[in-house]
Amino acid sequence: MQTRPLGDTGIEVSRLCLGTMTFGEQNSEAEAHEQLDRAVAFGINFIDTAEMYPVPPKADTQGRTEAFVGSWLKRRSTRDDVIIATKAAGPGLEHIRGGPRLTREHLHQAIDESLARLQTDYVDLYQLHWPERKTNFFGRLGYEHDAQEDATPLEETLAALKELVDAGKTRAIGLSNDTPWGVMRALHLADTFGLPRVASIQNPYSLLNRTFEVGLAEVAHRERVGLLAYSPLAFGMLSGKYLNGARPAGARLTRFERFQRYSNPLAEEATSAYVQIARDHGLDPARMALAYVNSRPFLTSNIIGATTKEQLESNLASESLRLDAEVLEAIEAVHRRIPNPAS
Repeated sequence: MQTRPLGDTGIEVSRLCLGTMTFGEQNSEAEAHEQLDRAVAFGINFIDTAEMYPVPPKADTQGRTEAFVGSWLKRRSTRDDVIIATKAAGPGLEHIRGGPRLTREHLHQAIDESLARLQTDYVDLYQLHWPERKTNFFGRLGYEHDAQEDATPLEETLAALKELVDAGKTRAIGLSNDTPWGVMRALHLADTFGLPRVASIQNPYSLLNRTFEVGLAEVAHRERVGLLAYSPLAFGMLSGKYLNGARPAGARLTRFERFQRYSNPLAEEATSAYVQIARDHGLDPARMALAYVNSRPFLTSNIIGATTKEQLESNLASESLRLDAEVLEAIEAVHRRIPNPAS
């Protein structure tokens, strides 16, 4: 398993990261522990979770994912051999603290509650799950400035995160679902006022959504704020299992119709083309899609997720897959023809 540096923190993380958002909804506690054990045995040292998980977010399951990771950590003999990342929710979920904000009070409360569920004294990476300001994330297109915006100033948020670092509750901080402006503003404030520098940004990246390459990839390279890629299989679309209107029993898009971001007609057309490339070259489509993400120079870690043992094994196998020049050129040809159909 390759490792890559997490910004300038001195922390080395595995190129594959185990995502956990299905734990507590599609996966039981026993299944979650089985996945965690297998991932670590394979060489993964990086586990990503969030206070709002599992997804879809609901009041009666909120925090269950962290609790499952916590019960796994408790039964282990060591803590320091795994890198645990979690995230503080942004505004919009009223069942979390009556509507989460990225204020000092909310962040202190959020991390204390996460640490209690995780049954640990610290996390290695604490991330802002999405910005409090109004901007483009979760597939939002266009831009509208809100003159009456009441977002917590980023200076206050970063100052609060510094307190968490100084208290030993997190070793590093990161952003998620943010923009080039957001990352550069955070870095500017950190350098100006002696606040922690963000070490990573967790944004979507897949064959169906390569918008990270426009702006953020250069930031990741020049400022050492690497990508933690989420949805690298576009909610399973890139496996090909949803093509031609198929909805396999128990699959995510079958169970939760709200997730339509990756299943529009253009995304289906592009997916069909990518799946055909894989089949033409004797490759598993999902492994090919993950291997492409793994190969990107701005990547810090690729967040894989699975609901079955078979899916997890397939995802793990992408670590050793190297795509040859012919496959890569075929992928680029599709991207030029149908760029970012599910951004």
